[in-house]
Amino acid sequence: MLIPDRTFLRRLVQEYEALRAEESAKAAEPSPRARDLAYTLCVSTGTRDVRLALQTAHRLLAAVPEPARLAD
Repeated sequence: MLIPDRTFLRRLVQEYEALRAEESAKAAEPSPRARDLAYTLCVSTGTRDVRLALQTAHRLLAAVPEPARLAD
């Protein structure tokens, strides 16, 4: 399996989770944007279910350490 770019994957997960948290209080059905993000998460993680995609994304993000940043 190809491993997606860590920064891309993190942003994707954060945006999806934030959008779904916001929408869950308003509507049961996900918005078109949430469906697009879910699809992209599934494609990026090689899964077919957004719950599994999120689990896989979180596992991938936890497995790769943050790159060290140089102090200014």
